[in-house]
Amino acid sequence: VAETTLRTKKPMQLPGLAERYVGKLGAVLVFISVCANSIGCMISYTSGSGEILAELLGISPTLGSLIFTVPAEVVVWLGLKATGLAEKFISTGMIVLLAVIIGVSFLSGKADISQAIYTNWTYAVPVFNVAIFCYIAQYAVPELARGLRHNARALPKAVTIGMLITGILLALVPLAVISLTGPDNVTEVATLAWGQALGQWALYLANIFALIAMFTSFCPISQTLISNIVDFFRLRSDSDNRIRLPIMILIYGIPLILVFGGLVGFVDAIYFSGTFCAAIMAILPVFMVNSARKHGDIEPVWNCGWMASKPMEAIIIILYGGTIVYAILGAFGVLPAGW
Repeated sequence: VAETTLRTKKPMQLPGLAERYVGKLGAVLVFISVCANSIGCMISYTSGSGEILAELLGISPTLGSLIFTVPAEVVVWLGLKATGLAEKFISTGMIVLLAVIIGVSFLSGKADISQAIYTNWTYAVPVFNVAIFCYIAQYAVPELARGLRHNARALPKAVTIGMLITGILLALVPLAVISLTGPDNVTEVATLAWGQALGQWALYLANIFALIAMFTSFCPISQTLISNIVDFFRLRSDSDNRIRLPIMILIYGIPLILVFGGLVGFVDAIYFSGTFCAAIMAILPVFMVNSARKHGDIEPVWNCGWMASKPMEAIIIILYGGTIVYAILGAFGVLPAGW
């Protein structure tokens, strides 16, 4: 996606790039994927934040979800610069909190590393579908490119470093939690079990970290979804409040209704969003970059090189296509679910 974006002179969101390089059907598929994944993310964060705040403050999950979403919506309403500024400061605080609680987890004397090396291969494949969700970032790349037009070489570095940090966090958090609780006592929102295992102070610290992590995802995902809707329907501007307001009411209304109605849970939102949306957003860019190399506007200062070689492209298509097959069979009970 980064290379495709750099080969295109006009700034476009992912659906626009898909339409240009693989046709209208590709654009529709990507747009549906972006919307479904973004809404899935927002559902999981709305649900998860409600559970956490209910535990911390002794309030209802519904009120907890509102306490989380309203400030996030205000930040997004203020636009891309406000979102970026909030991300910068909040992300720094999140890393400090995480370092403290992981350090204490392993130094507390309560951690048992033997629990962390627990394996059950029955669940390895369905858990992969959840992991895919954690790495979905394709639709954020054009937004990154828009902010880095003055320094195109920084785009692949930003993507790589972002994915590396994500990978480290995804390894350290479950490692610490399972070391403390064992695999049988992990809760869907893992920081609840994490805090309970270490004591009251850790319950608050771990879950404040979780809320910050959700907040730093909720805001840019919302902003990107707004931009994608404006781009797909060729609306005037995502900074025009007359356009922005009804879009925000729609995209925030859907998760709130589903969560408050108890229709979708935390893990389900992640699992199915990660499976179907990620597969489309992983497979279509393979065809997009090959088309952009033939029909793009400019020769970029950077390209994927071996990462877009034919063997790598084949692996991507097989791997992500396989997750869809697994999820369908899992939904019918033929194969085990991930949770």
